[in-house]
Amino acid sequence: MTNKITKEAVLAALGKVQEPELHQDLVTLNMIRELEIKDDKVSFTVMLTTPACPLRGKIESEAKQAVMSIGGVKAVEIKMDSDVPNDGRMRGLVNMPIRNAIAVGSGKGGVGKSTVSVNIAVALAQSGARVGLMDADIYGPNVPTMLGVEKLPPPQGQRLIPAQAYGIKMISMGLLVKPGQPLIWRGPMLNSAIRQFLGDVEWGELDYLIVDLPPGTGDAALSLAQALPLSGAVIVTLPQLVSLEDAGRGLNMFRTLEVPILGVIENMSYLDLPDGTRMDIFGSGGGEQLAQATQTNFLGKIPIDQNVRIGGDSGKPIVVSNPDSPVATALRDVAQKVAAQVSVAALRAKNEMPINIVE
Repeated sequence: MTNKITKEAVLAALGKVQEPELHQDLVTLNMIRELEIKDDKVSFTVMLTTPACPLRGKIESEAKQAVMSIGGVKAVEIKMDSDVPNDGRMRGLVNMPIRNAIAVGSGKGGVGKSTVSVNIAVALAQSGARVGLMDADIYGPNVPTMLGVEKLPPPQGQRLIPAQAYGIKMISMGLLVKPGQPLIWRGPMLNSAIRQFLGDVEWGELDYLIVDLPPGTGDAALSLAQALPLSGAVIVTLPQLVSLEDAGRGLNMFRTLEVPILGVIENMSYLDLPDGTRMDIFGSGGGEQLAQATQTNFLGKIPIDQNVRIGGDSGKPIVVSNPDSPVATALRDVAQKVAAQVSVAALRAKNEMPINIVE
């Protein structure tokens, strides 16, 4: 006579499987859903905290192994799903729930911040998340070109409808002014434009709103932090010393505004040459140095690849145009790490869990 498999036995086995980012077990984190036992077969859903979970394969195999070790179990069927936690911040200006808002900033221009923002947004959407991208670089809006978008859909009544490309929703000042028209605005006008992007745009429900900030530590970042409670900020830097000094200023500005720092990304980190050697055009190790000095996470290095520039100019982000390239792989990896950090921060705020954010 075979042992009867009980739900208690299955949950006890799964209670030994840790979520690697959150350092608690799947049962405590309420990630096991729809548990069913039919004869010698067990099926259940693992509800991840982000569809872009970097360790979903590890979680799935460990969960399967744990249940297969129960006496009498012959087959395990696991469905991997996700429910992105809300960071719990009130966003009164926004009509629909935005679960998490992430600012991408830098202390200076020319570090590829918009490229990083666009590719992170598209990579998160490719994983199955609902993603919006707000181009808050009011003076130099490049995002429409990078996504190949020329105009917004017609408004609905008083509300703006965001453009859609590669699975993300996007709004940019570049779609609201005539091409080539310069914007000569003072701070209060900038503030009202950012508020309009939040309050007058029909975003729908989003798991992540990525906000591409203008370079520097000026009005736009201040307006944004006041108008939209941010889950956190990501700092983009180049490896060289001058860029690090500027990025450090940007990072400290967010800290002053009490915005959590999700981590540092080092862009244009190195160039792989055809003969297999690696050239550090802008120096090396700067991003890691900045992360260490400021006690924040280092999220990764993005190599130099001319296809990034070609893709940006032609409206095809590199994670779409050349998804298997080293640079696209690095950008996807960074997107997953950002999503993981946001999940950790949201669950910690929600449960006041003593979770350490680690790489």
